[in-house]
Amino acid sequence: MKPPCVTIVKYFLPAIRVLVMKELIEKHNMRKIDASDKMDLTPAAITQYLKGKRGSMFVDEIEESQAAMKMVSKLSDALAKNDASLESVIERLCDICASIRSEGIVCKLHQKDLPALKECKNPICKI
Repeated sequence: MKPPCVTIVKYFLPAIRVLVMKELIEKHNMRKIDASDKMDLTPAAITQYLKGKRGSMFVDEIEESQAAMKMVSKLSDALAKNDASLESVIERLCDICASIRSEGIVCKLHQKDLPALKECKNPICKI
């Protein structure tokens, strides 16, 4: 049994981390070590994200979503300004997830990951 959250954690959360990290480094001129602190990730993880060894698989799909990218930017802005509590970061990540779910991006991959799922009828995906 694989709920959509498994697919999100496996494929999409790493891609969201890549996008937030890139904004912190490129838009906010943050050093990798500072970005890793803001994101509560190790510097080694940040390096893997930058080199495309982690999380790069679904970056393009998320970048196609204007709504999700707007939320990614707001999250990176809040992190850069030290204006993000742990609770607000989690809430923003959940909002990004809800956005990509509502656009059907997750459903396609979820069906691929779970072939027995003939079509997406999950109300969670329609949030």
